Amino acid sequence: MAGVTDQPFRQLCRRLGAGLVVSEMVTSDTRLWNSRKSRLRLIHDGEPEPRSVQIAGGDPEMMADAARMNAKLGAQIIDINMGCPAKKVCNKAAGSALLRDEPLVAAICEAVVQAVDIPVTLKIRTGWDPDNRNALRVARIAEDSGIQALAVHGRTRSELYTGSAEYDTIAAVKQSISIPVFANGDITSAEKAKQVLEYTGADAVMIGRAAQGRPWIFREIDHFLRTGELLPAPALSEQQQILEGHLSALHSFYGDEHGARIARKHVGWYLQTLPGAAEFRREFNRINDAQQQHIAIAHYFARLLEGDLAA
Repeated sequence: MAGVTDQPFRQLCRRLGAGLVVSEMVTSDTRLWNSRKSRLRLIHDGEPEPRSVQIAGGDPEMMADAARMNAKLGAQIIDINMGCPAKKVCNKAAGSALLRDEPLVAAICEAVVQAVDIPVTLKIRTGWDPDNRNALRVARIAEDSGIQALAVHGRTRSELYTGSAEYDTIAAVKQSISIPVFANGDITSAEKAKQVLEYTGADAVMIGRAAQGRPWIFREIDHFLRTGELLPAPALSEQQQILEGHLSALHSFYGDEHGARIARKHVGWYLQTLPGAAEFRREFNRINDAQQQHIAIAHYFARLLEGDLAA
């Protein structure tokens, strides 16, 4: 997820049980890689293996070049994005916009697979809109092109993130191809992960928005799938420890000033269900100093633990 799954967040999710994490989406236009944002997205030093890097674009040659360059920079898996519904991506004939052009899907998949000697995976939606669900055809194209795993989000592009994800299409995709299939969309708990796996027959589940502010969801799912037992929610003291570690990693990765700005949205996600969070977030979002952010978080959790904040 662009703007979310940066290196600090990926490393945190891996520590908390994620089996595989994928980088923020990187444009296939390598001429744009000199921007500060792109340079930070291309850093993979010290990350747990395997390192998967997602690329987006609509030109097969440019996508192939981007794949080759990312492989040289340390990527061990290239993931092609054909699932992003954002207008700024789709308007450039990339992301889920590509699902309207099946020959181009094939050309991009083939070009990227042939460009690198590492595995290539693909992320798609179920189609462009409810009247044009072509995930089955795209899945077969992907498999024939040499794609080695396919993630499917259970919505069409036109549905964005509205309504509920549907899993019938994912189940049909799983039945139609032999490569691994990852089910994605509205998987917000360990029980839901198990239900989706059983319903679709998918090989794994992919978690996106549900991990924002709740990165421990990965260990909850892993534990439940292995044992059938639900883990209790982490104690407030552990939530504080995870959040403060995440803050420190953001400040270190981006620098104090920029890291402090990036931290605001993550803090909002972590605290969204906790007492007194709305008022605290308004105050926290005015803090520009890294050290002051740590002091504010410590003070907030101290009040929480003392029962000083009303629900």
